[in-house]
This record gives sequence, C-alpha cells and structure tokens, in this order.
Amino acid sequence: MGVMQNLTLHTPVRIVLLALVACLLGVGVLWADGLRRADRIVEPNRLTPTQALKAEAAPGALVAAGSPADAAPEATAPVTEPATEPVAEVIPTRGGVACATPHKVALVPRELPISAVPGGARVGTMPASSKYLRASTTAWVQAVSADGAWGRVTVPWGKPVNRAGWIPLAGLRMGSTRTMVVADLSDRVLRVFRGCRQVMEVPSAIGASGSPSPTGRFWVTDRVAVPAGQSYFGSYAFGLSTIQPSPPQGWTGGNQMAIHGTNAPGSIGTPASAGCLRVSEDTLAKLRPLLRLGTPVVIQP
Repeated sequence: MGVMQNLTLHTPVRIVLLALVACLLGVGVLWADGLRRADRIVEPNRLTPTQALKAEAAPGALVAAGSPADAAPEATAPVTEPATEPVAEVIPTRGGVACATPHKVALVPRELPISAVPGGARVGTMPASSKYLRASTTAWVQAVSADGAWGRVTVPWGKPVNRAGWIPLAGLRMGSTRTMVVADLSDRVLRVFRGCRQVMEVPSAIGASGSPSPTGRFWVTDRVAVPAGQSYFGSYAFGLSTIQPSPPQGWTGGNQMAIHGTNAPGSIGTPASAGCLRVSEDTLAKLRPLLRLGTPVVIQP
C-alpha cells in the first residue's frame, strides 16, 4: 500500500516534468532556428559592410543595397581632347587694302622728306601742294609705325610709280575716310567702296596697249571742273598722285594720271586712253560727292 502510494504520487510528477522538458527543448530548437534564419535576411534599407565603407569614403552619396554602385567600377581610358590649330584672324580687304577700319589721311602743310624706312635714307619728297594745280596736299597714310611717329605713303608723281616710304607725322593734322576706289584693269571697271561695302561699279576706259595704265596705290590730289574748251576730259576730273610713265608718242596733254570724263563715250569699257581712267558723265556726277582729297585709289592689273 505504501509502495503503490509512492508510485501513484511520483508517476504524475515525472510525466509533468518530462512534458515540461520536452516543451523547453522544442522552444529552444525553434528559437535557435529563428536566429539562424534572421542571420540570412538582409533588410532592404540596411547597408552591408562594403556599402558602409563606401558611404564613409563618400559622405552624402547614398547607395541602395543591391544597386549597380555596389559593384566594382569599370576601368575607363582617359579622354584626350583633339588638338586644334589656332585660327588666324581673317582681315577683310578690297583691292588688297584692309577695309574694316577707316583709311587714314594726313594734311601736309609743308614739304616733308620721304624715307625708305623711318628715319632712314631719303627716297622722295611729299610736297605741300599738288604737282600741277597746287591744291593743298592731303595724303593717304597706308600704315603707321608702332610708335605712331611715322606714316607709310606712296611717293607721289615719282618713278617707279609704286615706290613707297615713310613721312614723319609730328605736327600733321590727321583725318580719315571710309571711301576707296579700286580700278580693275582686267575687268575694265571702276568700283567704289564705303568700308568693305561696294556702293558703285561702273565701266571704265583704260590705257591702250602702247600706253597702259600704271598700277599701284595712289590717292586723289585734285578736284577740277574742266573748262568747256577741253571737252575730251569731260566735265570733271579727279587728279591722282601718280604719273603716266609711258605716254603715247607725241602726247602733249601732260603726264598726271586722273579719273575723268570723255567726249568719246563709246570708248568707255575699252583700252583706248593715254593711261587715264575714263568714265561717263553720269558716273562723274555720282563720284563728285564721294571722292574727296586724300581718297585712296588702287589701280590693279
């Protein structure tokens, strides 16, 4: 009876204890398995150790887990800009003369020496007045020295006709003009430019084969209303700062070159003159307000 009582009393206790142990073991297994699963889960918004290092190296640059930025950067070749040649400034010209800026002229009140180089040997003289009609000299200054003391000019009425030199500019009154004449002997036309813009193109007679028109850079030295008895010059003439070095045989009309009219309008546009440039009366009327003393005149082949 006592033994049976002990068995009766202890058996339920053992059963309960065994059940508790089994429960605890089951919970432990589940808990351990849960930890193992949790270790394999990567939360989308949590940085991996590699990403954390990147974030420290580049603060402010947020990198999402699994993004392409997580991968190692690809090696790229350095970009080399292609070599470029310096672009030279293009200076517009008409008749070989720069036209974007006004042409300089100088009023010459006294005779000046013309030197081969600034301050060098004398090659000519710049007179205070024109060769035949004694108009005051206003000379085209084609260039100015770097120090501003000297001006480059064509020696007026000299031989050879296109010889150039330098005059001292000290004390001279300087001016400018935007008008320039270019006489093209091959086309037998006379063109007038204001700056780089052409404002007139007209036919012109040029020197005959035995008395060709000289070429070079000259300027207007005289403006003359022609007397009625000299109609072979038309009604008006613009004297130039050069001569005809090869006048026709027996010519007695002087050797100063000019742009003038004619009493033979049919000759305009042909090689028919003693060297001068002949134009129509209508052209003379248009030229009179344009061509002032000192206006550049380029005669080109």
